[in-house]
Amino acid sequence: GCVTCLDYDEHYILTFPNGYGRQVNALVWSILTVPWIELGGECTINCSKTGYNASIVFHTKPFYGGKKHRITAEIFSPNDKKPFCFIEGEWNGVMYAKYTTGENAVFIDTKKMPTIKKKVRKLEDQDDFESRCLWKDVTYNLKIRDIDAATAAKH
Repeated sequence: GCVTCLDYDEHYILTFPNGYGRQVNALVWSILTVPWIELGGECTINCSKTGYNASIVFHTKPFYGGKKHRITAEIFSPNDKKPFCFIEGEWNGVMYAKYTTGENAVFIDTKKMPTIKKKVRKLEDQDDFESRCLWKDVTYNLKIRDIDAATAAKH
C-alpha cells in the first residue's frame, strides 16, 4: 500500500500483515471462548523521501497462554543497520517506545485516538469497479442478513 502525508509531502510504501479468523477448536473451549480476528506476520514501512523505515511483527497468540494483538517493531534511520527505536505493545491498545538513548515513552495509545469518519464519494459518482460500487449488493444483503442473496451478489 501507499500512504501519503500531504502536510510533509511524504509517501510511505507499506506491506500488510495476514488476517486470521480464530477460535479454539476443542468443544469445551469453543463454548467458553469468543471468536476473534487476529493479525500475524512481518510488515515493512519505507519512506523514500527521508530514508526512514520500520520492520514490524504482528505476533499471533500462542495456543497456551500469551496475549492477543501483540506487536513489536524496529525503526531505522536512513542508511543505519541498527534500529534507534523499539516498539512493543498491542496494535489495538497501547504501544511503548524504547529508544537507544535510554528514553522510554508511550508511542501511541490507540484507545485515546479520535475516530475520524471516512470521506467516500457517493455511489453514483464512483466507477463500476470501485470497491463500494462493486460490493454494494453484497453489503446491503449482509446488513439485512440475507446470506443467500449476498452470496449470489458475490458471484
